[in-house]
Parts: sequence; structure tokens; C-alpha cells
Amino acid sequence: MAQYDLILQGGRYFDGSCTPSAIRSLAIKDGRIALVSAEPLDPALAGQVIEVQGKWITPGFLDTHTHYDAELIVAPSLSESVRHGVTTVLVGSCSLSMVCSAAEDASDIFTRVETVPREKVLPILRQHKSWSSPAQWRAFIDRHPLGPNLISFLGHSDLRVAVMGLHRATDRQVRPSEDELQRMEALLEEALDCGFLGLSTMCLKWDKIDGDREWSKSLPSTYARWREVRRLNRLLRRRGRVHQGAPNAANPLQITQYIGEAIGLLRKPLKTTLISLLDLKGNRSLALLARFSAWLTNRLGGDFRWQLLPTPFAIYADGMDIVLFEEFGAGEMALDVKDQLERNQLLQDEQYRRTFRRFYADKLSPRVWQRDFGDAVILGCPDASLVGRNFAEVARERGLHVVDLFLDMVVQYGRQLRWFTVIGNHRQDKLREMVRSPNTLITFSDAGAHIRNMAFYNLPLRFLKLVQDSHDEGRPVMSLEQAVHRLTGEQADWLGIEAGYIRVGDRADLVVLDPAGLHQNLEQEHWDEMQGFGIPRMVCRNPGCVSHVLINGKLAVDDEQITPELGRQSGFGQFLAAR
Repeated sequence: MAQYDLILQGGRYFDGSCTPSAIRSLAIKDGRIALVSAEPLDPALAGQVIEVQGKWITPGFLDTHTHYDAELIVAPSLSESVRHGVTTVLVGSCSLSMVCSAAEDASDIFTRVETVPREKVLPILRQHKSWSSPAQWRAFIDRHPLGPNLISFLGHSDLRVAVMGLHRATDRQVRPSEDELQRMEALLEEALDCGFLGLSTMCLKWDKIDGDREWSKSLPSTYARWREVRRLNRLLRRRGRVHQGAPNAANPLQITQYIGEAIGLLRKPLKTTLISLLDLKGNRSLALLARFSAWLTNRLGGDFRWQLLPTPFAIYADGMDIVLFEEFGAGEMALDVKDQLERNQLLQDEQYRRTFRRFYADKLSPRVWQRDFGDAVILGCPDASLVGRNFAEVARERGLHVVDLFLDMVVQYGRQLRWFTVIGNHRQDKLREMVRSPNTLITFSDAGAHIRNMAFYNLPLRFLKLVQDSHDEGRPVMSLEQAVHRLTGEQADWLGIEAGYIRVGDRADLVVLDPAGLHQNLEQEHWDEMQGFGIPRMVCRNPGCVSHVLINGKLAVDDEQITPELGRQSGFGQFLAAR
């Protein structure tokens, strides 16, 4: 009888810490790392041997900002992340979980924000959602055939709606009663008892509600007074758990509320992570101020991390259906109109166009999008002669203001007009500076959401490529060991979960990758069907890079192919409770 289940023979071994890597062979038994050997292991000792000479063996990557909340219900393999080496995903981000609220409420606070069709999400929740509390959700997850491991926040919007109802939770004049506050506290306490990492909140007001009942109101979390948030934070602080938040981009000073909570101010510091540190084209000073605020917060005793996407922030849009337009009045006005004919009438109105041009020209107001149609390339259009050109170029050719040209094209082509822009992290030197900051978490893929707008499923590989390229250029940003640590052990330690390492006795969640595969273009978009939804989505494909992925000692990716059992049989991922 074989002594081990599997041997990985002769790869460059990274254990998840900053310890120097070395050529090692690993033996796996019963889902755990049984042996790490400097010498090749006898193949007769294992039921299966995989030769990995010339490749890296790393811990499975953590993706600590996803929106897989609906997808994991019907397609729990989450293979778009697993194929890139992700073995642990975090859900419940941005105040959005699907734990406590009713099916329609959970759908309506999720679908418009994350641009996943309501007509797909709502039936899934109505059919499958049998839970209404953290303990019941945890019981469902524990018997669900997970692909990757799962960790979760409890979303504040979800929590508020479950206690107050969608209408009252989105009424600026309504404050929760003492009884309602106590019910929120009880549900959060229950979630923490179940192993949830903590609470996620939202202060960004241009994330809007779907459906017919409270259409286009901001998310429920944005209506909470800060005293409500502080009250919930007391539970997190006492338990040493994490608060994930998003500041109000229209009011940069609002971040001081999060910072005050992180520092504690005569109380225990609160682990706090915010989205997102970005080197914005439209505001180049913001990243510097954000980095300074994190440094100062931690110098004053806080425990604070910005979430950082380690790649250019590229966004695709179909017509005008993109959240970027929510950040200024004229764009918000158009997106609030649900009927396409009515919206087109508005877009053709001259008074409206004057308003839009005024907002477009205003370079002093807080903004995420640089509001430059000259920096937006047309990718798809019934008029093929326009493909590959930017809007400003076409506008000059036609003698039009660029705003008028854009609105004319939206009216004429609707969602058949597809375009592309990069809003930040475009300066490689600045991005390399930011990823070195100890006050950041390398995360923010938004995997599972924005299915036609963003594709960062391979975020860990993009980060490794950034670091590998810096070594090839003779200007290393950090050691390769530190790069792997930032994607694995560092995040697991900060979040307080058992993951991120592959030392003897650790769970065998690991990746085998060929570093030569990192030299390809990892930003090239592809299309594939979204499992369980039957609709196309933009994804990543990186052949020749990740060859094998093991989750709990079981092969989830074998020779670059997703194994058929992933997401169908138990024994792969599990819920990882906060320690």
C-alpha cells in the first residue's frame, strides 16, 4: 500500500513565508503536507507522482475580494478563479452578502451594483435560498460541494435590510430602533460565532439598488449613521475581527471615520481594510494621500490596510451602462431612467446635454473616472469604421463636441457600442511603489461581478508577473518569496484563517506553475459561458502557466484542465472559520 497519496517531484518550493525558496519534493497524505524533502522521493511511495522540475510550487492563492455570493450557489467550482491558482475566495464584500435578507432583497441590493443580470440572480435565490441567518447559511455551505475554500464577511446592507426591510433601510429619515439595533448586533454576533471574518460596509453612494421597489436608491449601508456602524464595530473589536469598508469618493474627509475606528482612540485598534488604493488618472494626488493616511494610521497604533489591484484598472463598457457614470449628476440622471426609449429622449435633450458637458468639463470635483472620451477606445460598433478609434478623434472629424458625439452614438447603437478605458494604476513605476507598501493587501479582483466590464480573475498571476518582470529588468520590486507571501501567508495571517502556507502538517492547498508562462500577456480578455447562468462573461485564459492546483490534497486542476469532480463532489474546499 502506498505511503502517500501524491508526490510533487523536484519543484522550486515556496512555503508561503519569506523564507528563501529551494528545490524540494513534497508528499501529500490525507489532504495534508506529509513531507518536504530536499532529495527526490521514491515514486513507489505514492499512488501518483507529478514531475514538476522547472516549475514553482506555491501555496494556493487567496482572493480576498470577490462577489461570488450568487454564483457559488449554483456553480460552486468557481473554476474561473481556481484555474489561476486561487484556492480560497472571500465573499460578502462591499456590504453585500446573501445571508440574512429575503431572496428579492438580496438580489436587488446585489445585481445592479455588481452588474450581474437580475433576471438570472433572482430565480437562483428564489429556488435555492432556504436560509435567513448566518448559522443557517453556514450549514448550507458546509454541505455544499465547494470548489475553493470559502471565507466571508457579513454584509451591512444585507443585515440592515433583513432587520429593517428594504424601504425603511433606504429612507434617510429613518433611524433603526433600539430593538432593531439589538437584532443587528445579535445577527452579527451569530455570524462571528459561525466563523465569519467580520463586517463589510459601504459609504460610496453611487452603488445603486435594482428592481422596481426601491430602484436607484443607494445601498442600504450608505443610509446608516456612523453611530450605528460604531456600535457594530464594538463587536468586531472585542473579537479581533475585520471591518471592510468603502469610503465616500464624493467626500474624501469621510475616510477619517474609518481611520478613527482603526486607531481605536483609547480603545483596542480595529482591523480595517478599505477599497481601494488607486493611482487614478483623474486625480494623481489621491494615491499619495491615501498612502500617507495608511502610514499615519498605523503609526498611531491602528491596524489598517488598503486593498490594491496590482495591475492597470481596465474597464469595458456597453453603451452607457457602466457604474462610472453614477459619480456625477448628469450620468446618474441617465442611469436612473430604466426605460431605454425614455433614456434616449433624455440623452437627446439639449438642456440635458449642456448639463452633461458641464459635469464633463469640471476637473475639480472628486472623481474616479478621468472623464476623458479621448482616452476611451471603441472596441465594437455596427459601424466597423469606428472600431479602434477614440471618441475625441471621431468628434473632431465630425465637428462635434465629444459629449454630443458620445451621446449620439449611445442613442444610435445602445449596448452595441462597446468601449474601453483605463482609469488608474497605469503608471508602472507608481504601481511598483504601491505594491511594496506594507499597508496594503494585494487584492480587489471583484471576481464574479462586472461580468462584461472587468476580468481580474488571474490577479495573483498578474502580481507575480509584475515582480518577475522587475527581476528580469534588474530592478527587483521585492523578492519572489515575498511576492508569494503577499498573495498567501500574509493575507491569511492578517485575516486570521488557516491558509496560505504549505509546510509539514498544513492543509495541501497548493499551486504548480511554470514561471515562463508569466511572460505572456495576462491582460488579454476572453469570453466563456458563466456556469449556472448560461450567459457569456469576460474572463482570462493563460495557457502554459498554472498546470496543477490542489485543494485539500485533491487535484482541482490537472495538466491545466479543471477536474470534472470540482464543484460536484465534496472534499475539495471548505468553509474556513476565523480563528
